[in-house]
Amino acid sequence: MTQRLSGRIAIVTGAGSGIGEATARLMAREGAVVVVADKAIEAAERVAQAIVAEGGRAEARQADVGEAQSVRALVDAVAARWERIDVLVNNAGYGIAATVVDTDEADWSALMRVNVDGVFLGCKYVIPIMQRQGAGVIVNTASAGALVGLRQRAAYCASKGAVAALTRAMALDHATEGIRINCVAPGTIESPYFREIYARSDDPEALRASLAARQPMNRLGQPEEVAHAIVFLASDDASFATGSTLVLDGGLTAA
Repeated sequence: MTQRLSGRIAIVTGAGSGIGEATARLMAREGAVVVVADKAIEAAERVAQAIVAEGGRAEARQADVGEAQSVRALVDAVAARWERIDVLVNNAGYGIAATVVDTDEADWSALMRVNVDGVFLGCKYVIPIMQRQGAGVIVNTASAGALVGLRQRAAYCASKGAVAALTRAMALDHATEGIRINCVAPGTIESPYFREIYARSDDPEALRASLAARQPMNRLGQPEEVAHAIVFLASDDASFATGSTLVLDGGLTAA
């Protein structure tokens, strides 16, 4: 069976768990050399070691996507070692459960630094490398919350709306340079992050059921389902796709 990403050098941020981990593992199975980047180096190392144990190629790198110096160091190190970067997946991000009124200014700024600045910085430093190569693919993780409002998620929705808009703008800027830029928009995904939220709830099962029920398919998505979409967009199977938002939300935005 032909591997869709054979020999390509891919960076995945937020790859220590959830969608990022599932994406890194699937990309490795599709033949990519995967740079597993995460703020928590122990998590990145665990994923990279698991990939190698499965016969893939991967290395762990620590990166704080909200800090320009950290992102630039990551990109420079990967480019120096492999002499190219074929795929960038800007996946790192998180949410705040609050209205605008209840959101602290510092918490707002911190979230925007990771969710929005992280995408900006990754693209800012990787795109020049892709321009020199004459080819490259970027996939950003937005959210169904970029397309519809979600209660108690004001900052998160704003940040993911920015990611989707930035994706479209960059796609136009670089469409003639052999660089494709798309994003995925997941609904509620059953990741370790959400399992931690359940655990802190007074009634974890009721919370899980309510989150599943807001999606017409009446279930939560799995990280692997989003990973398959990301790999599709990163591969030549999506060679005519740029500026697109691929929605994987169990029907949430259609309701």
